[in-house]
Amino acid sequence: MRIALDAMGGDLAPLSNVLGALAVTKENPDITVVLVGDEQAIRSHVPDQLPANLEIVHASEVIGADEEPVRAVRRKKDASMVVAMNLASEKKVDAAISAGNTGALMTAGLLYAKRMEGIERPALAAYIPNRKGRVTLTLDVGANMDAKPSHLLQYAVMGSLYAEKVLGFERPTVGLLNVGTEEGKGNDLTKHVYPLLKAADLHFVGNVEARDVMDGACDVLVCDGFVGNVLLKSLEGAATTIFSELKQEFTSSLINKIGAAILKPGLLRFKKRMDYAEYGGAPLLGLGSPVIKAHGSSGEKAIKNAILVAARYVQKDVNVVIQQALKSSTEESE
Repeated sequence: MRIALDAMGGDLAPLSNVLGALAVTKENPDITVVLVGDEQAIRSHVPDQLPANLEIVHASEVIGADEEPVRAVRRKKDASMVVAMNLASEKKVDAAISAGNTGALMTAGLLYAKRMEGIERPALAAYIPNRKGRVTLTLDVGANMDAKPSHLLQYAVMGSLYAEKVLGFERPTVGLLNVGTEEGKGNDLTKHVYPLLKAADLHFVGNVEARDVMDGACDVLVCDGFVGNVLLKSLEGAATTIFSELKQEFTSSLINKIGAAILKPGLLRFKKRMDYAEYGGAPLLGLGSPVIKAHGSSGEKAIKNAILVAARYVQKDVNVVIQQALKSSTEESE
């Protein structure tokens, strides 16, 4: 299996990306990681003798986090992200990963990997940890700001199959993000989507309010990209504030420091459950090739896990399964 990694994407690139790739290749001889980026910069972090399952493909340009996505992808043909995506589209690798500019990755995916047949809009999924000790796969979280009912139905199908095949959830439950749990709640979009999800071959559990997401109300949560992005960033902001306030309280006095020392094992377990690095990267579902978006602040551990997530994506033939499910759904409706 061959996986392309944009070595120059992310806040800690290229060091964290290279270290993550080296960790994977050391433990998984069946996975070949293709590092795409400035060869000189990459080689400064790798052994003189490359592992047999680690390759370097030079790319002379980098797309910055603040660049306008479409313009950057069209102008920078030799950007590391674009070259990695092109390798995937030409089937020279089985999947592509980047921790870089999300909009640019989506644009490059659409231009090179193309949309999967039958998919109207690809969706960016995200893992939201919940109290059940697993995650809620939420999509879309920003690939498309607006959506039609048919788009959300496809998000639900893709998300459900990904949760089953990659995350290992048996018959995952699907919820619709809404302002209330009653069937008639919501705006025009959610009111039209609800009956579509109810009639589909999904384990649909109805509307889910934002306050119940982290309780594990469902395994897969669907919404339009605008609402999903607001939800995701609100949770990230809340988590950052909570950890910051806890740290301040635990270090404010000797008694609190003693209490913190006693609670440390539990706090570390809690932090681990909330750490995005544990989950690797999030899939861009609906593209012709498997594409994983790693967090912009990904360190070695997060990159390693993102590569392993991509490997499971490929091993389980998720795109083929999605394609078959969409085909069957289309035939049944005709």
